[in-house]
Amino acid sequence: MSLDTLISAAQLQALMASGQPLLLLDCGFDLADTAAGERACAAGHLPGAVYAHLDRDLAGPRNGRNGRHPLPAREALAASAGRWGLRPGLPVVAYDDQGGPYAARAWWLLRWLGHAEVAVLDGGKAAWRAAGGAFETTTAAPAAAPPYPAGAAAMPAIEAGALLARLGQVRLFDARAGERYRGEVEPLDPVAGHIPGATLRFFKDNLEADGRFKPATRLREEFTALGGLDATVVHQCGSGVTACHNLLAMAHAGLQPGLLYPGSWSEWCSDPARPVERG
Repeated sequence: MSLDTLISAAQLQALMASGQPLLLLDCGFDLADTAAGERACAAGHLPGAVYAHLDRDLAGPRNGRNGRHPLPAREALAASAGRWGLRPGLPVVAYDDQGGPYAARAWWLLRWLGHAEVAVLDGGKAAWRAAGGAFETTTAAPAAAPPYPAGAAAMPAIEAGALLARLGQVRLFDARAGERYRGEVEPLDPVAGHIPGATLRFFKDNLEADGRFKPATRLREEFTALGGLDATVVHQCGSGVTACHNLLAMAHAGLQPGLLYPGSWSEWCSDPARPVERG
């Protein structure tokens, strides 16, 4: 079984029943209540899962100019991965209960760290529950390992200056909700609008009504219909989290997913010299 994009609940159950060593990452999170995901994990998680906190584990320190969820230093991420018990070759399955954006962030980061064997549980905790999967409330300390030996980054990123210089030459996808993209509302960042030339691709449009990803063929058709896939594709959102959902969807669809702009809108709009579009 290839663990590189998505894994179904049934496939995960079979993998666990086989005795295959595995690292499960519970990535549930709530931007409005940053302790909610940890509480939900404590109340019930997949057997043996380790909790990964968006702010503490899947992001680095903020300085007011690098966005709300900047990338962690690779050394810091390697140390976190070691605390989770990750070692080279160990398969990882990340999940959440919010449609997959936080699990997708973990997927992107681990591939960026050089770990190839990582997938997202399609449908998250709801799919696991629907498949009759067990939950547990006890949390054993993970078998900590040394810091993960970082390898070549399989997932490339682009910085703000490089993106500014290439506006109009890349296909830029914005994963935020439409009203935020258009600048009608902005609940999280000080400026409303979007990066000039960006195309709206709300991350939830990757999902079926039950929270599972759409079939790969349908995702391929939808992303292709947005146009410009012969150019370099750059993904962004509010803070570089839900953009990873679009990267995962494109990879699952068999398309070259492109680059992540980690700082995303929260970094872009922190500099008044950078251009802004609305509508």
